[in-house]
Amino acid sequence: MKCLNSIILLLICMLSLAKSYAQSPQVFSEIDNLSNGTWMPLTFKNISKHTDYQLVVEEGRTVVHASTENSASLLVTKTNVKPDERLKLDWCWKVSNVFESGDALSKSGDDYPARIYIAFAFDAKSATFMEKLKYNAANTFTEDTLPGSALNYIWANKLPVGQIVTNPYSEQTKMIAVQSGKAKLGQWECNSRDLISDYKIAFGHSPPPIIAIGIMSDSDNTGESAEAWYGDIRIED
Repeated sequence: MKCLNSIILLLICMLSLAKSYAQSPQVFSEIDNLSNGTWMPLTFKNISKHTDYQLVVEEGRTVVHASTENSASLLVTKTNVKPDERLKLDWCWKVSNVFESGDALSKSGDDYPARIYIAFAFDAKSATFMEKLKYNAANTFTEDTLPGSALNYIWANKLPVGQIVTNPYSEQTKMIAVQSGKAKLGQWECNSRDLISDYKIAFGHSPPPIIAIGIMSDSDNTGESAEAWYGDIRIED
């Protein structure tokens, strides 16, 4: 997102406005609309075109269809999951295409036809002195808990599958390529990730509680277009 200094700030607005926690609100197949208060849209005032998210029936199941064309916005849901020894993230998704100008290593290419955010609470024990200062300064503007770090599971353009890189906008956001390139376009791909292991590899220590989940299809940097379909997202021990 070219409009932000930190990718973590994508979730601040939602975290301040959400009314309640839910342990498992991320299952699309069990809701009949996206305006019931569980999933909340987040748009940006300096980005006029927003990604369109709609519940649709795809191959007999209810999923979210996202359409992005030189646009950006996301859907987020607040949660409260305390990681134990084992925590799995399961989901299925499908995309129409990848972005020719996409590049996970550059700000100008930081767009993805599909990605899933997992936002974690701020972990003071693992933070540096400067990270604590920045977090405390930001936290004075809201009564809610702001995220401290995030994992982004992405459908990349050319990043090798399995590679983890730092987001070009934020050192506290790590990008993990779970699919990449054109080989599986138009196909449902199901993924299962060990959140504990991924977080330890990405950040070097055990994860704090998960406080939000988001889905996003964006193309505001590349100016390109894509469609994506998101199935149920489940976090299970």
